[in-house]
Amino acid sequence: MKLSTALVSASLVVASFSFSFSAKADEQLAASLCEYVAANDKGGLRKKLKSSRLKIRNIFDGVLCNGNNLLRHAIASNAVDAGGYIVKNLPKSKLADGADIAWAESNGHGGSALVGTIKERAGL
Repeated sequence: MKLSTALVSASLVVASFSFSFSAKADEQLAASLCEYVAANDKGGLRKKLKSSRLKIRNIFDGVLCNGNNLLRHAIASNAVDAGGYIVKNLPKSKLADGADIAWAESNGHGGSALVGTIKERAGL
């Protein structure tokens, strides 16, 4: 009886460390992606995604930079190259609702080159 209790306890401890490491790694990855976007480093962004075996379309909704998604972060940072890469790799359906364009216009970024890129890709 004591052996099974010890095994269960040990399993819970190992599981809690595994979860903490995973969450910490995800936070570090998100921070790296945000930094590459803010620096307009398209190559660094691509390399980080590739080395992590991720695609923009799969992580777009889950990564926030200063409370904004990656595309809005690129618009606010005037990161035309990195933002263009993001737009190119998102499905058109993500861009078609115009929410990012409306956000840009309401926050004083309506003249950004990325707004035109979004409109062109989404067919707006």
